[in-house]
Amino acid sequence: MKKIVFILPLAFLILAFANKGKTPAPEAPPAKPKLVVGIVIDQMRYDYVYRFWDKLGNDGFKRLLNQGFQCRNTNYNYMPTFTGPGHASIYTGTTPAVHGIVANDWPERESNREVYCVEDLKVKGIGTDGEEGKRSPDRLLSTTIGSQLHLATNHGSKVFGIALKDRAAILPAGHTANAAYWYDGISGNFISSSWYLKELPKWVMEFNDKKLAAKYLSQQWNTVLPVEQYTESLPDNNPYEGIWKGEAQPVFPHDLPKLMDANGKLGMIRATPFGNTLTRDFAQALIQNENLGKGNFTDFLAVSFSSPDYIGHMFGPQSVEVEDCYIRLDKELAELLRFLDNWIGKNNALVFLTADHGAVENPQFLKDAGIPAGFFDEEKAMDSLKRNLKRIYGDTLVWMYSNDQIYLHQKTIQTKGLNKADVERYVANFITRFNGVASALTSHDLAYTEFKETPKHQVQKGYYFKRSGDVAVILNPGWISGYHRSTGTTHGAPWSYDTHVPLYWWGWKVKNGETENNVNITDIAPTVCQFLSIQFTDGCTGKPIEGIIK
Repeated sequence: MKKIVFILPLAFLILAFANKGKTPAPEAPPAKPKLVVGIVIDQMRYDYVYRFWDKLGNDGFKRLLNQGFQCRNTNYNYMPTFTGPGHASIYTGTTPAVHGIVANDWPERESNREVYCVEDLKVKGIGTDGEEGKRSPDRLLSTTIGSQLHLATNHGSKVFGIALKDRAAILPAGHTANAAYWYDGISGNFISSSWYLKELPKWVMEFNDKKLAAKYLSQQWNTVLPVEQYTESLPDNNPYEGIWKGEAQPVFPHDLPKLMDANGKLGMIRATPFGNTLTRDFAQALIQNENLGKGNFTDFLAVSFSSPDYIGHMFGPQSVEVEDCYIRLDKELAELLRFLDNWIGKNNALVFLTADHGAVENPQFLKDAGIPAGFFDEEKAMDSLKRNLKRIYGDTLVWMYSNDQIYLHQKTIQTKGLNKADVERYVANFITRFNGVASALTSHDLAYTEFKETPKHQVQKGYYFKRSGDVAVILNPGWISGYHRSTGTTHGAPWSYDTHVPLYWWGWKVKNGETENNVNITDIAPTVCQFLSIQFTDGCTGKPIEGIIK
């Protein structure tokens, strides 16, 4: 017995010396992540990270790529590629043909007016008395990842959506979210609606009281690096950039305090990189104050950085402003990832980053370079169409041109006893005569023909019959419509510059690697749901992406 007592302490002593100086084994990731953070960059083209690579730090985009998993061939599989449909499709795992968000705005036949995708006159603003608060996900027809997470945990999980844009916060958060918060450009505050809350939490009011938007707009926007180093972009002063009111030329530095009054006052922060800073500030405050990732269930936060879209629309993809925006956004991402490291650790956080759409090169820039491109004059086309319809049918029959779709007066067609399919076919054939129009599809085509080739397939996936038009117009690559100036850029097309977006995964069990396989944007939601072992979203048409986790 005495020998055993002596041998056991000696054995422990030997083991202690053997392990002295050795690094402890890394902690294994949990069965499920404690916090999922979905990051959407508004108007981020796939090529931007590679174009600006040499100007980026090691802890933002590069950290996601060097430590995470990249899906290099991720595309939107529908048209139109706008912000509302994009955010809805990412988080529902399906296309507008199912989730019903066919555009940011669309003509509504029942009310005989254009409606906004998250407009809801039945609710009231929380934190505001203005119309900006009358918002909800009421028009979204499918559940989101967050909603499924709530159903799976009996609302034990916490789910939030935040962005400067209301639609970019509300549609990702979904119907059952604890809250969605968006920016009010009049007050400079983050607000919500009675769909989610009865009043703003104390921490949100305290955040708003810091008046950070006013603080950030009290400085000039100058380039991070000397402007001559921005060799990936056109010269700072070029004819393809928009100009803010009060500026003679679109050049750095932009004197924000002097420009504010003429350019939306506190709302101007949306069109500066400091809008991304404000969004990151609010995201970190929310995580801390709502204690995300520290409970018994997986929590979910959807964050959308809206400022790149405003900057891109204004200045265009080849501008120094866009490049500087991404250099600065890289720093914001680095800070957010460091925050997650300290808050719950990389192994407990699952992060994915993508974009809601890309952007076309400025058509005038393309034309000047000898590349086919142009501007489709829809007003001229509609005037000509109406005259011909009047001559043939005795009525103009056209209600509205919206989102590259022609809406007809269906009641007039019915009252006159006209064959709707014949009228649509005439309209489609007529509109294809105009420069820049590649083809046109009728609602009859879309109802009774299964298209498999691009771009007709994408039109069909983006078409919801109760909300879409009667004839869908497809423009040639490089052509845009509804754009009566030759500066900046836009998006919405079924072509690769608008559909091809980044998709990065990082943290938790994510392995380092990449895939060249085709991935649809609708594959993100079922992938996350599978990771969390919860039911797929109820309208899901995507499929889980293979090979991401260890």
